[in-house]
Amino acid sequence: MSSLRPWVALSIFAALTLPMMPVQQLFVWFWPRMARVFPMHYHRLICRILDVRVQVFGEVPCHGPLLVASNHVSWLDIVVLSSLAPLSFVAKKEVAGWPLFGSLARLQRTIFVDRQRRHAAGGGRDEMRGRLRAGDTLVLFAEGTSGDGRSVLPFKSSFFGAAELPGMRVQPLTIAYRSHRNLPMNRRLLPSYAWYGDMDLLPHLLGALRTGPIEVMVVCHPPLQVTEGSSRKEMARQAEEQVRRGLVAALHDPGKIG
Repeated sequence: MSSLRPWVALSIFAALTLPMMPVQQLFVWFWPRMARVFPMHYHRLICRILDVRVQVFGEVPCHGPLLVASNHVSWLDIVVLSSLAPLSFVAKKEVAGWPLFGSLARLQRTIFVDRQRRHAAGGGRDEMRGRLRAGDTLVLFAEGTSGDGRSVLPFKSSFFGAAELPGMRVQPLTIAYRSHRNLPMNRRLLPSYAWYGDMDLLPHLLGALRTGPIEVMVVCHPPLQVTEGSSRKEMARQAEEQVRRGLVAALHDPGKIG
């Protein structure tokens, strides 16, 4: 049965997703408010299909304008965070060209940025700033890449510049892949879910589905208030510190999460 499980899950995923894509496209064109909310309900169903159980600490980022600064572990991060609130993501431009997943990202109004070219990055910041001014909640994976799930890479400050607006909020958020089948996640199993380095997406996805249920902890830290003197580097530093402390607590001592 374990060998069939990933294919059954993918078949249900496809049967649910393909009819919903044109529906979401219509919402994007004609009903923007629903276009924000619909992906949240969709991803809650996907969590059930993939057997992903989400535990949340803190105040979920439900209302914008808000920039959420998170660590990044897996392609599952998108599903987990999208199931919590209406939000959109900031992603590297290559994601736009991925089969199916690029289309899903566009339907969720993802902002695609070029992290390599300074001029293009400035355009990405401008688009982010416009969306924030419009009241959106944007998720920035501030490490600039995905990690191994046991540590937090240094946060890159460049796109925090989009939040350099008085009254804006930046909310640090920690994602921790904490347990599997109600047992603590060990180093052998974690690479089944943490997608980083040069791992191929499809084999990794099938392996994760084959391995079985997973429990993911999301720690929503108190937002940082942006003042007139706030700098992107200081915001990135503070967010990184909170996310790192949250990951250590989630993996080793959840009782200390407050």
